[in-house]
Amino acid sequence: MAKFSVPSNLAVSESGFLFVPSSGETFTLNEIGSEIFMMLKKGSEDKEIFETVVDSYDIDLYTFEKDFSDFITQLKNHKLIKEL
Repeated sequence: MAKFSVPSNLAVSESGFLFVPSSGETFTLNEIGSEIFMMLKKGSEDKEIFETVVDSYDIDLYTFEKDFSDFITQLKNHKLIKEL
């Protein structure tokens, strides 16, 4: 399973507002995106994230795996996370 790190200079609010001080870029996450991002920030592996989200929301594992992969790709593209 994959594990990710969040850059230390990234400011994150509990409401899902992300701010990158070095570039001034801002991003807003929805409720599920915010929950996933906070789990990534605390060092959760993707397996734990899958279990938490699928159990907490009305979503099937197949759909979530695809959505999670797309979300991770977007976070990587914007340099908001790194894969360890």
